[in-house]
Parts: sequence; C-alpha cells; structure tokens
Amino acid sequence: MHDDVTDAPDSLDPRFDPELLAGGDERNVVDEFRFWTVEAIRDELDARAAAVAATDGAELQIAIENWGHDFNIGSVVRTANAMGVRRVHIVGRRRWNKRGAMVTDRYLHVHHHDDVASLVSFADERSLAMVGIDNVPGSEAIEDWQPPARALFVFGEESAGLSDEARAVSSTIRHISQFGSTRSINAGAAAAIAMYHWRSRAATSNGPSRNS
Repeated sequence: MHDDVTDAPDSLDPRFDPELLAGGDERNVVDEFRFWTVEAIRDELDARAAAVAATDGAELQIAIENWGHDFNIGSVVRTANAMGVRRVHIVGRRRWNKRGAMVTDRYLHVHHHDDVASLVSFADERSLAMVGIDNVPGSEAIEDWQPPARALFVFGEESAGLSDEARAVSSTIRHISQFGSTRSINAGAAAAIAMYHWRSRAATSNGPSRNS
C-alpha cells in the first residue's frame, strides 16, 4: 500500500479513475494497476486468464461451502484473487463475511449456489473436474498429484470440512500432508496451498508474477 498519493500519472488513459487520479490511490493493488478503475482491473485479469485458457486449456475455479457463515471465506477469496482465479462460488448461505477478502472480491466474479447439486450442474456445463480439498479418510496427498487443467476446487467449512454431498460428487479428494500434532490447518491456508499447487502444475503459461 502506498502512503504517497501525489505520484498519480498524468494520462488520459481510459482505464484510469478520475477520482483516484485526483485524490490518490491507496488501495491494496500492485503498482501496475494503480489508478485503474475496478472494471478495468477486472477486465484485464479476465483477459489474462482467457489467454492462459487459450494456450493451455487451463482454468481453475473454486467453490466454498457456506452452511454456517464461515469466517474464513474472505481469506480464501483474497487468495483466489492472488492466484488469478476468476470465478468463486459460494455454496449455501448467500451472505458471507467479506472482511477477510479486503475488497478483492470486486476484481473477480462471485457466484452463489443454493446447494451442491447446482454447483455440479455448473461444473458439468463447463467441463470442470470437481476436486475436493480436505483431510478426510480416503483422501490422497496433493504434493505429487498432477491436477486437471480444468478444475473446480471445492473447500468445506473450517469446522465441518467438506459436506457429504460435496465428497460424493468430487472426482478426487486431496489433502495437504502435515507433520505436526494438529489435526488440521486453517481453511484459508489449505486453500492457498491447493491453489498454488494447481497454478504451478496445470497452468504452464503463467507468465511473470506481479509482486510489485
């Protein structure tokens, strides 16, 4: 985040937001997108994801079950933004705690599904393999796994994990190997590891990361 708000570019670029140019941009965005409108950033990220899909046939979407108003959803959405995921699905309750998202949900597309069956229909229509992420009996380690190029990762709630319905429709369920005493890791941390694993294994034309 930038404290100096006096370095706005002198440009007529239509992607720039006049209010941000006048008052400064203190949003949590990489330098490349400073002073851009929300719509311009979203469109650019959509275009980049489409280019990866055209080159590799690769696309990752994620779904988060929200039966009990899970506070970790915002963190998962923020990570999805960082990993270039363009579509996030909330399954169950429509309302979710956005505080942890740090407004990153504005730069991607959030869809709601009343139940798992609706999510399955969406995935089938778009040829996305549904992959459950949870450390349940019968799950397999994610580390050496080659994820499908077109995937929909499904994450359960922090306390309950994946619902029985979500487990039943997953083509595979993967867990993150642990080496300590805790039974599970934070859902947001697990989601970050899983999304990064897909990004590094399935999307071979990632291009340079943007960490500025």
